[in-house]
Amino acid sequence: MQEPTPTSWTGSPEPGGPSPRLDVFLGRALGLSRQRARDLIEGGHVAIAGQAATRRDKGRPIAPGERVTVERLTDDGQQHPRPDAALPIEEVAAGDGWVVVNKPAGVPVRPHRADERGTVINALAARYPQIVGVGEGGLRSGVVHRLDTDTSGALVVATGQQAWGRLRACFAEHRAVKRYTALVHGRLAPGSERRLTLYLSVARRKDAWVRVADEPFDDARACTLTWRAVRGNNLATLIEVDLETGFLHQIRAMMAHVYHPVVGDDRYAHGMQTHGATRQMLHASSLAIDSMGLDVQCPLPEDMSRVIAGLGIE
Repeated sequence: MQEPTPTSWTGSPEPGGPSPRLDVFLGRALGLSRQRARDLIEGGHVAIAGQAATRRDKGRPIAPGERVTVERLTDDGQQHPRPDAALPIEEVAAGDGWVVVNKPAGVPVRPHRADERGTVINALAARYPQIVGVGEGGLRSGVVHRLDTDTSGALVVATGQQAWGRLRACFAEHRAVKRYTALVHGRLAPGSERRLTLYLSVARRKDAWVRVADEPFDDARACTLTWRAVRGNNLATLIEVDLETGFLHQIRAMMAHVYHPVVGDDRYAHGMQTHGATRQMLHASSLAIDSMGLDVQCPLPEDMSRVIAGLGIE
C-alpha cells in the first residue's frame, strides 16, 4: 500500500551542528531537489520562526534549534502526469517500490505541463498508476534524479513513497554510484585519470547555462567528478566519468572548462565539429546502490557507437 505524502513539515538543524543555508537545509531534511526547495520558499510556503520566508531568505543560515515550517509539500492535486502507454521505454531492473529504465536520448524525464506527454514519467504512469503522488508529487511524481533530455542511459524512478525516501537519501549521502560514458573533443592519453573539483552555479535558468570556476564564487557549489580515458585519437577520446556530486550539466560544463567538451554538445561545445553527432555524446552507463539491491548497466546506444566508429576509435 502506498504511503501518503505529508502536506506539511516542521524541523530544525541539530543542536551543536552547523548552520546550513535554508534551501540546503530543506533539501537535505526533506529529500527534495534544491530547485524544489527554492520553489517552496519563493511560493510563500516556508516560515522561519513563524515568519514567512521570501526569495531573499533562500541563502539565509538556519541556526541549530531554529524552527522551519513548510506547508504544501505536495502539489495541489490539479496537475498529474498523463499516462502514455504508446511511448516505448525499456525497463532494465525493478525492485520494491522502484524501477530502472534505459532512457532514450531526446526523451525528457518528466512533463512540465499537465497536457504534456512523451516523457519517462508519462510512460511509467501508464504501467505503474501508483506512481502518481510519489515523492514531490504532481508532475514530479516518482522522480528521484534526472538526466538531461539529450543524455541517455540508466535512470531510477520510485513507484512507492518509502522507496523514494530511501533512494533520495542514497543520492544525498553519495551512496549512489553513478558512472557515465562520454565522447569528448581532443586527445587524452589512454589510461590517464583525473579527479576534478570545480565550482558550479546556474547562471541562466531558461535555456539553462552553468557557470564554472576554479575558485568559490557567490552561491556556487563545489562539484567533483573523476574521469578516466578509455581510448581515442587526436580528434576525440572516449572517457568514463564517476560523479561524486550531482549538478545540472555537471559533466558537460566541467569537461568544457578543462578544454575537452562533450562531442555534439550544442551548449558547451557550440561551433565545434559534431563529427556526425546529433546530440551530446553522453550516456549514463551504470548505476549501483548496494542498500537497495540495485546494480544495472546500460550498453552504449547505437548513435554513440556509430559516431565513435566514424571517428576511427576502436
